[in-house]
Amino acid sequence: MDQRLMYRDAFFIDGAWSAPTSADRFGVISPSSEQVVGEVPVATGGDIDTAVAAARAAFDDGPWPRLAPAERGEVLARAAKLLAERAGAIAAVTVDEIGCPVSNPASQTGLVAPVFDYYATLAASYPFERTVVAGAPAGPLRGLSVAVKDLFAVRGYPTGAGNPTWLAQARPEPDHAPAVAALLAAGADVAGIAQTDELAYSLSGTNVHYGTPPNPTAPGVVPGGSSSGPASAVALGLADVGLGTDTGGSVRVPASYCALFGIRPSHGAVSTAGVVPLAPSFDTVGWLARDAATLARVGAVLLPPADRAAPAPAELLLADDLTTLAEPEVAAALTAAVPGLAASVGLPVRRVPAVAGGRLGAWLTAFRHCQGHEAHLSHGSWVAAHPGALGPGVAARFAAAAAVTAEQVAAARATRAQARAALAAALGGGAVLVAPASSSPAPPVDLAVDVKDRVRAATLTLTCAAGLAGLPVVVLPLLRVRDRPVGVALVGAAGTDRALLTLATRACPAAY
Repeated sequence: MDQRLMYRDAFFIDGAWSAPTSADRFGVISPSSEQVVGEVPVATGGDIDTAVAAARAAFDDGPWPRLAPAERGEVLARAAKLLAERAGAIAAVTVDEIGCPVSNPASQTGLVAPVFDYYATLAASYPFERTVVAGAPAGPLRGLSVAVKDLFAVRGYPTGAGNPTWLAQARPEPDHAPAVAALLAAGADVAGIAQTDELAYSLSGTNVHYGTPPNPTAPGVVPGGSSSGPASAVALGLADVGLGTDTGGSVRVPASYCALFGIRPSHGAVSTAGVVPLAPSFDTVGWLARDAATLARVGAVLLPPADRAAPAPAELLLADDLTTLAEPEVAAALTAAVPGLAASVGLPVRRVPAVAGGRLGAWLTAFRHCQGHEAHLSHGSWVAAHPGALGPGVAARFAAAAAVTAEQVAAARATRAQARAALAAALGGGAVLVAPASSSPAPPVDLAVDVKDRVRAATLTLTCAAGLAGLPVVVLPLLRVRDRPVGVALVGAAGTDRALLTLATRACPAAY
């Protein structure tokens, strides 16, 4: 079955990938008769309350509330198959505790986030073949499925980069990106191509064209980006591994928001060939998983052999200047968690006032100027040739990137060299820096723009250090703040990727 998985609320069949259009109606499928019992109009933009109420009303006297989760999955599968026969494609599938509304192919925005109880059923029981590309019949990753961020070349499919204009101009890729090819050769299957924030220039996980992939940890919050689709797919159980990219935090932030394990490798450790770039001197290929063992299993395939010159982990380093960048509740949770983490990995803890020498603000500015300069070199011509193609937030970032001056780039590069030296000194003896992976739990999807910008700036200040220095980071889903997850970042010296994965498996030996 030739399909592309958005992992938002849609399964697109036969290679079709279209932007959401007006949500005009959805069909309600009866679980007892397996028939469409009615089509309910939905206002353009999505009158979700009306849609859900209608679905519940349709099942007041039906068997749905009495079905076990596995049985609900079978009903969902039959309903989806019905819709496929009825409309020629499966556009979206959602389930709640009472109803089973299934939207038609013209209805992408009417049933998005508020029906959250469907996740476990969909993850555990959806029986359709979801493999886009089958892996080798044997290998160390046999049995694992991978959701591939829509920046990677997958042979036979166009790369969309999170933007419909880009996708419309793309041609099917002639070859797999090396990272994709390595996973396939090791036996993993590509389950689908998953959504990304536009051109990877975002940390929130939202996309004005395709919507926001769901975050199953809490209703109405973002999954984090730009590796939003892979994170959502793994968190929902639709894939075992999410293959993504991390430039300024695009694997680490989704891992933090979605309670996942994630890794941003040392810069250059995994080939970025065949991947749509953003800022090449920062871009890395990373991945996400629901447990540390799977994260390490993928690392054994994708990472180069351990660097014998890299220092072995000798201590955990807690730096107050980084910790206090996070919200007070996050900082307190991290501080409380570190002794237990240290005991589990068998390392002492050393606490220091600062690793940045009071220059975190300058580091963030340097990151933004270097990244912006490279992003403009990568895509500035395309952006200029396609006015209006980007959403407002991403368009504003490219506009700022175009305005970066040569003098600012020179100053940023000097600051970057200073940051590299400072972090090399701090980590050179085997220290592993422990910091919040994000400044807060996942914020609401509808967060005000000014507040969103503040959250982004705080998180980028935390994440930019590793980007400036090209360092590996592993994220562990250890914290809970306001009943939402926040990740703990372990930052090591360059080349300590495998050692960090070993620490992760020691800290979390069982599925989290």
